[in-house]
Amino acid sequence: MNNIGAIFSNFFEHNILAYIRTLQEYPIKLVSLILDIAIVVFLAYQLLRIVKDSRAWQLVKGIALLIIATALSKVLNLYILNYILSAVMNWGVILIIIIFQPEIRRALEQLGGTNRFSRFFGFDKDIITKTKEDIYKIVIAVYELAKNKTGALIVIERDIQIKDIISTGIPMNSEISPQLLVNIFVPNTPLHDGAVVISNNKIAAAACMLPLASDKDIAKELGTRHRAGIGISKESDSIAIIVSEETGKVSVAKDGTLIADVREDVLKKILISNIVTKRLNEIKDKKERKIKSFKDIKNIFAKKEKINEKEEANK
Repeated sequence: MNNIGAIFSNFFEHNILAYIRTLQEYPIKLVSLILDIAIVVFLAYQLLRIVKDSRAWQLVKGIALLIIATALSKVLNLYILNYILSAVMNWGVILIIIIFQPEIRRALEQLGGTNRFSRFFGFDKDIITKTKEDIYKIVIAVYELAKNKTGALIVIERDIQIKDIISTGIPMNSEISPQLLVNIFVPNTPLHDGAVVISNNKIAAAACMLPLASDKDIAKELGTRHRAGIGISKESDSIAIIVSEETGKVSVAKDGTLIADVREDVLKKILISNIVTKRLNEIKDKKERKIKSFKDIKNIFAKKEKINEKEEANK
């Protein structure tokens, strides 16, 4: 036990305490430490999330047990066992690459295909392209419904979340497609009555109940769908697209205002302008604020380091 205590004491003094003293002398290194820890934690979390959903999880637990057993055998001076386990560990890297080949491949594919890094560094082409494609799909479905005079109400969530509205409907969480949207609103089918809510580039739910605007807000000839579309656009920043089953005309409700008899090209422009263009500008503003904040923090630490250097020189 004295031997174990001495090892931990030696590690604490030569590694942890020494690093703390270095940070006290050079505070600028704290930024790199925080960044270092954040990256390691993020990578470990992503690795565990990928592995946990696969058959490799049992192998990971076995490897962890092997590492712990190797460390304990060294601490307890079990030389023969430690020699065997160390020999296994030396070949462990090659074995891990062979055993985890499918998981490593999947992880690299996910890393290359994810939008998180592209969004952080400002390369938003993937999400913008997908959003535009989804808008075109919605427009195709809307005018197919309008051609057949099939009533429909589609709500597109923007920055203000409407989870309370989504919870009133039937969860779907499906990819956006014109065929699916048209099929949902076929008369006398289980989901046709109510609104479809689109959130985060997915059809979140169908048959959702929306708040109705009061009669004085809209013309008397407009029905329940139009009232509901205006109601949700008043209570959130969502955009509602309404297809009239009497006339087949398409209307758009935005910010509590109804734009009636909208042409196909105009609907595309309205959706792209309010969903893609505005959001892109907001993302750029956020990115610029992040960069400015980072530069301010860096300048503060640089000034402190110069003050410390001057104080040391005066001593």
